[in-house]
Amino acid sequence: MEERTPNRKTRVGVVTSDRMDKSVVVSVSRYTVHPLYGKRITLSKKYLAHDENNECRTGDTVSIGEGRPISKRKSWSVLRIIERAPLLDSETSSSREE
Repeated sequence: MEERTPNRKTRVGVVTSDRMDKSVVVSVSRYTVHPLYGKRITLSKKYLAHDENNECRTGDTVSIGEGRPISKRKSWSVLRIIERAPLLDSETSSSREE
């Protein structure tokens, strides 16, 4: 008997919040054409994603995948970090000014 792997949806987006424990908010943007005017418009949607090791930071580009529900609003998980956001450290900039 062969094992079936489910076709799970994946999305690529930017982390907008990482303040929760083991969770991040990922904003996914997509283009669509307005049905009447034909202009390209940007639609965005926010997903709560599970980040087991708290590795993601705000501004990171990540790939998220669909899975079983983890909590009331969280049924996506972070698959991998595609691009890291630059670290903005306020302590190093303040010590240089002195």
